[in-house]
Amino acid sequence: MSPLKPLRADAQRNRDQLVAVAQAVFVELGTQAPLDEIARRARIGNATLYRHFPTRDDLIVAVYAEEVAELCAVDDSVDVFDWLERFVRHVAEKGDLARSLEPSARRSELHEEWHAAMVETVGRLVGQAQRDGRLRADVDPLDLLVMAAGMATAEPARVKRMLQMLRRGAGASSPDQ
Repeated sequence: MSPLKPLRADAQRNRDQLVAVAQAVFVELGTQAPLDEIARRARIGNATLYRHFPTRDDLIVAVYAEEVAELCAVDDSVDVFDWLERFVRHVAEKGDLARSLEPSARRSELHEEWHAAMVETVGRLVGQAQRDGRLRADVDPLDLLVMAAGMATAEPARVKRMLQMLRRGAGASSPDQ
């Protein structure tokens, strides 16, 4: 199947169903969950699963790519700190998914692609907040992303407090400006 050739409608529905079910199964059972279980829950034959996703890594890539796309599918009106809170949850809940891929050049390329999408998203949100006067002009989007990633191991209440501190320190009315 050529990557440039669009899938038939039924094949696309099967693929989408497999990805959606795999997302739930990976949360429930981890990335080593039996692929047969994913096919069974999706009510799709094993051969169809393997036709779409010849390896476990192929399915993990599809699931994680969907997660990143959902995270980054925001318009510029979204508050950067609300998005950072979503990003922290993403890293805490979905980071193992990306790390479970077999080490390879492909994995490195995918990680770079996903990281670039997140950097682009936070960059847009930071830029808009700076233009609106809600964020200091010297705030670097990548700095915010790195700080937020570091928050991913904390419990949710602590994350909220840390994001509030970060918001106060980076806000346009900060005395350090």
